[in-house]
Amino acid sequence: MTRLPDFRLETYFSRWEFAARHHLTASDAQTLTLGELLELADRDDRAAWETMSFGYTETFGDPALRQAISEMYSTATADDVICFAGAEEALFLAMQVLLDRDDHAIVITPNYQAAETVPLSICQVTGVALDPADDWRLDIGRVIAQIRPNTRVISVNFPNNPTGKLLPVEDFGRLARVCDDRGIHLFSDEVYRGLETDPTRTLPQAADLSPLALSLNVTSKALGLPGLRIGWLTCRDREVRSRLERAKHYTTICNAAPSEILARIAIKARDRILRRNRAIIAANLPLVDDFFTEFDELFRWQPPDGGCVAYPRYLGADGVEDFCRRLVNEAGVLLLPASIYRSELTETPADRFRIGVGRMNPEPGLEAFGHWVRKKS
Repeated sequence: MTRLPDFRLETYFSRWEFAARHHLTASDAQTLTLGELLELADRDDRAAWETMSFGYTETFGDPALRQAISEMYSTATADDVICFAGAEEALFLAMQVLLDRDDHAIVITPNYQAAETVPLSICQVTGVALDPADDWRLDIGRVIAQIRPNTRVISVNFPNNPTGKLLPVEDFGRLARVCDDRGIHLFSDEVYRGLETDPTRTLPQAADLSPLALSLNVTSKALGLPGLRIGWLTCRDREVRSRLERAKHYTTICNAAPSEILARIAIKARDRILRRNRAIIAANLPLVDDFFTEFDELFRWQPPDGGCVAYPRYLGADGVEDFCRRLVNEAGVLLLPASIYRSELTETPADRFRIGVGRMNPEPGLEAFGHWVRKKS
């Protein structure tokens, strides 16, 4: 394993996430307070919370939490689920378990940086880019053409971060069948699943489509509960699951007991929380539409198909990096410039920025953003 590069997004956030006055690039949905979450608990989970002790927990995760998670899938059981300290630990350890130095992986770009830098630290990786000129379409034929005899993993993320785009259901099914036929693990980052603007476009979960596939999810994004630090992988390949447990022995060993109980409450109340968060996004999108319509000489805006983020284009002569730097320094409005999403595998657009649409009350941030743009013009 080679040394991992700096994590550009986290380095940028460590400087600005809590310093900027207006966080307009948040990737999570609006969170809940502890009291609001506990109001969603059933009698058994409320009792578990009130009588909880602070001992070690099971490495695979709390059995009742894993059972609640498994009920989100049509084929998985609780034994097919293993929990982690967020999605990042799950992604990191999955790549260590699935890949060796003589293997090959395929990764879709643009992406969450770890999706490519972790496999790149292990083996050869080929990137296949979403097409920005065609509404970020993924050419499944191009993905299949990149498969080699030693390809072990194909990594995808839909709804996509940062573009907010979805794959057609037929294409996702075709990709899963190809992976299954060739003995390849389809690694599917599904952390925004449930926030589709059109629910009929919701993709099936990869773990339901193939016994070799891994579905990654977390309480952080669609449920808006990143402070719980609970993620999971669902996979029906018991050997992979066993190896994931042994890998976890070298990282967190087990999850925090309070977080597991709270995550269990959230998973059981998932439908109610997702309805709330979809309503927040639906209310925000017209505001963001109106903002970019006013400044259509500077921006090209495409609303997301799903999730909490979108990836507009900046047309200004100063370039998106200078634009984002000045915006946060002078107006206190935080956006993520395209350099955060550059790839070592493919070309990626250099004129984009990520904006979030999942938090309540974006009006003050949009007002500060608009005032700065008018003043700058």
